[in-house]
Amino acid sequence: MPDVLATMAGTVFKVLVKPNDHVLAGQDVVVLESMKMEIPLQAEVAGTVAEVKVQEGEFVNEGGVLLTLK
Repeated sequence: MPDVLATMAGTVFKVLVKPNDHVLAGQDVVVLESMKMEIPLQAEVAGTVAEVKVQEGEFVNEGGVLLTLK
């Protein structure tokens, strides 16, 4: 199953999807906040959200798994 990973360390500002949502390749799925900037992260492939592994307000490190697609 493909994962959506954090491209940088930051705080999860907004989770835009929930389990069982269908997402398209390139669709924004999570917004990180780092250095007072909002950074939208996209799904690299289309699929269905299997699991959201983070909550809004949670700090994530670069490379951390944000959600899993199936």
